[in-house]
Amino acid sequence: MSEFNNRMDAQRKVLEVVNRQRIYKKELCGLSQKAIERWSNENRIDPDEKIVKTLIQISQKLFFLANKSQEQITEDYKLISLEISNLRDTLKVLINTQQ
Repeated sequence: MSEFNNRMDAQRKVLEVVNRQRIYKKELCGLSQKAIERWSNENRIDPDEKIVKTLIQISQKLFFLANKSQEQITEDYKLISLEISNLRDTLKVLINTQQ
C-alpha cells in the first residue's frame, strides 16, 4: 500500500506544480496521456513543447512504477522514483520561465 501512496503523492505533487501557477486557462486533471493531450490542446500548448514532453515522461515513469508495485521494491523502482522527482523539479523551472 505504501508504494501506491507514494505514486499518488508523486502524481498529486506534479499536478500541484502545474496548476498552482494559474498561468493556464484549464487545469491539468490527471497524468494519463489523454489528460495531458487534452490539457495542452485546451491551453494551446504545442505538443512538442518541453513542458508537455516532461509531463509525458513523468506519466510513463509513474505507469512503470504502477506495474512494478506488485513486486518487491527493486533498485529500478527507487531509481525511477528519483527520476520522477527530478523531472518534477525540471517542470517547476519550465513553468517559472513561462511567466
